[in-house]
Amino acid sequence: MIVHRGIDQKLAVLGKFAPRGFFVGLHIRFTAPLISFQTYDKAWLDYYTDNGFVLRDPMTAWGFSTTGVIRWSDPALPDPFHLFREAARFGLKYGMTVAVGPIRSRTIASFARDDREFTRQEMEALHGIVCELHDMTEPPFELTTAQVEALRCVAGGDRHAAAAAKLGITESALKARLISARNRLMARTTAEAIQRAKDYRLL
Repeated sequence: MIVHRGIDQKLAVLGKFAPRGFFVGLHIRFTAPLISFQTYDKAWLDYYTDNGFVLRDPMTAWGFSTTGVIRWSDPALPDPFHLFREAARFGLKYGMTVAVGPIRSRTIASFARDDREFTRQEMEALHGIVCELHDMTEPPFELTTAQVEALRCVAGGDRHAAAAAKLGITESALKARLISARNRLMARTTAEAIQRAKDYRLL
C-alpha cells in the first residue's frame, strides 16, 4: 500500500539518524499511542519496562508539556530518576526528543546515538520527518456505512461468504469494502483495521 511504503521509507531515514535506535509514538491518546515504532535494543527495552521507567521518563513529561525538539543533555530538562544515566549504560549515550501535534493527539519521538550529540541540522530534519509522519497517520474521523458494516461482520466472527450473504453483496464486493477500510485506517490486515477502528471509536 502506498501509504505504508511512504511510512516505511521515512522510518528507514529515521534509522540512519539514530544508530542506537528510536521510538515514535504517533497520536498518543488516553496515555497510549495509536501507532508506534521502536528500534531500541531489547536489553534496554526490558530494563526500561522492568524498572517502570515509562512513569518516570522525563521525555514523556516534556513531550506532553510542550512541542519542539530538545537534547537529552539539555540542563533545563529535569531527570530526577537518572533515566538518561541508565540509558547510557545500554549505549544510548546521546539523544533527542521531538514532540508535535495538539495535546489531545500528541506525537512524541526519541532518538539515540552512542558517538556524539545530534547537530542542530539533524534535529531540524528529524522534527520535519516526525511532523510528516504525524500528518500521514492522522486518524480518520469516520468510515463509510459500507466499511463499518463489513468490519462489524468480520469482527463478529463471520467468514467472508457468510458476511457477504448477510449484507446481500458478493464476496468480491465485501473484500473491496474491507480493502477500502484497511486503506482508510492504514492497516495491513483486516484484524488490525478492526482493532484500529475500535481504538478510534469508529466501530
